[in-house]
Amino acid sequence: MAVLAIVLAYYLESDPISRILLIGSVWLVLVVETINSAIEAVVDRIGPELHPLSGRAKDLGSLAVTLAIILAAWIWISLLWRLVQ
Repeated sequence: MAVLAIVLAYYLESDPISRILLIGSVWLVLVVETINSAIEAVVDRIGPELHPLSGRAKDLGSLAVTLAIILAAWIWISLLWRLVQ
């Protein structure tokens, strides 16, 4: 999906700043997802027992990914809406 979005951003008739925002928002989601995966790996490495702080770390990592996706969607919708008009 990310590759498709980046390729699409190159083919859209937009100014360079809009293209940077479109592509940058996709990269931001990938970076935050990578950090979330690292957090989950560290928590899983520490031990299999359930601990409230472990669950909180994983939940906050997932929240960060969700917020990055919402931001990317907002950027894409806003800029595509501007291009259509």
